[in-house]
Amino acid sequence: MLDVQLLRADIDAVARRLADRGITIDAARFQELEASRKALQVRTQELQARRNQASKQIGQAKQKGEDASALMAEVASMADELKANETRLEGLQRELNEFLLGIPNVPHSSVPTGRSADDNAVARRVGEPKAMAFKPRDHVDLGESLQMLDFATATKIAGARFSLLKGPLARLHRSLAQFMLDLHTGEHGYTEVYVPYLVNAASMKGTGQLPKFEEDLFAVPRSDGEKLYLIPTAEVPVTNIVRDEIVALKDLPLKYVCHSPCFRSEAGSYGKDTRGMIRQHQFDKVELVQIVHPEKSYDALEQLTEHAEEVLKRLDLPFRTMVLCTGDMGFASAKTYDIEVWLPGQHAYREISSCSNFEAFQARRMQARYRNEKGKPELAHTLNGSALAVGRALIAVIENYQNADGSVTVPEVLRPYMSGQATIGVKG
Repeated sequence: MLDVQLLRADIDAVARRLADRGITIDAARFQELEASRKALQVRTQELQARRNQASKQIGQAKQKGEDASALMAEVASMADELKANETRLEGLQRELNEFLLGIPNVPHSSVPTGRSADDNAVARRVGEPKAMAFKPRDHVDLGESLQMLDFATATKIAGARFSLLKGPLARLHRSLAQFMLDLHTGEHGYTEVYVPYLVNAASMKGTGQLPKFEEDLFAVPRSDGEKLYLIPTAEVPVTNIVRDEIVALKDLPLKYVCHSPCFRSEAGSYGKDTRGMIRQHQFDKVELVQIVHPEKSYDALEQLTEHAEEVLKRLDLPFRTMVLCTGDMGFASAKTYDIEVWLPGQHAYREISSCSNFEAFQARRMQARYRNEKGKPELAHTLNGSALAVGRALIAVIENYQNADGSVTVPEVLRPYMSGQATIGVKG
């Protein structure tokens, strides 16, 4: 959530920067709410001052034996108005909060201006797609020919946009997750956490999924009338570890890594990426989350992105890192890098990780704070990134390590997790 003081100080400047994201905010509505709030607060302060004055006069009158009934009636009437004003102020504050909850984050000054993914900028390229002496197949053809990737059975069990992995391919998927966890905990300094896969509405609101993106979530009704939500990413439960907490300065940065399934309804994406495992209702990710000092968050973003890139370097997969433009950023992000891996079967780079700095946007919603150098509570900055999306990493390995006979070579770095197996071959 944006700092309301930004809007109070210069709403036109905020509106101009959000326009770069293709977002129009209702400045007139905000100013109307603000004017009502200010007028009500002024009136309330005047009443409180008069009530205090009248209360003193009542005491003085009683000491002198004078009739204080008129003053007492005035205080009683002011009490009624003060109570009504308090109720009205609470209502105005709710409206103001709802207004703020619908506004995305303001892009950082280093974010390129643009309307769509076509305007994203290449930050760097690592590795070159290797030439194949045969026409590369995509992961669907390869997985089905290996008899280890089964969409028909998954559809029977659950419906469209689910997949079922078998045998060595299922183990390769598990090995990728284990390799990522070991890398991030062993070399990058993250603490592994295991978290709930169902979260409450407060957690979803804290990281920005609610209220704006409820249709993208899978909700689970409860008997008490409340809802739980299946997590769309481990970012939600992991970042909410610090909700309503004040972290000691000496404990920053907090760095967490979590492997979890993710659940997304993919509302509005019908007809898009319907083939294979690219866009599923259920998939796995290894997620990185950092809670940092505000002055260090952009250094942390570079570090976190490098940690995600390192997975692809160890797997020897070609990739490029993109700086997202203003029109292609996520709702809560101030700056985002997307890492795109090369997929020979599609002859294209496809997103495999998104690494973002949210600055204080999520922390303000969650009241996630730290004690600054003066010992006073201050909002922290939050960051997260996929490192990596496990299913898409599996796709990238299958397609980049495929052989002419339909077998798949297991990358060297994963063989210890596969009991030394070097090739996943076609069943005879």
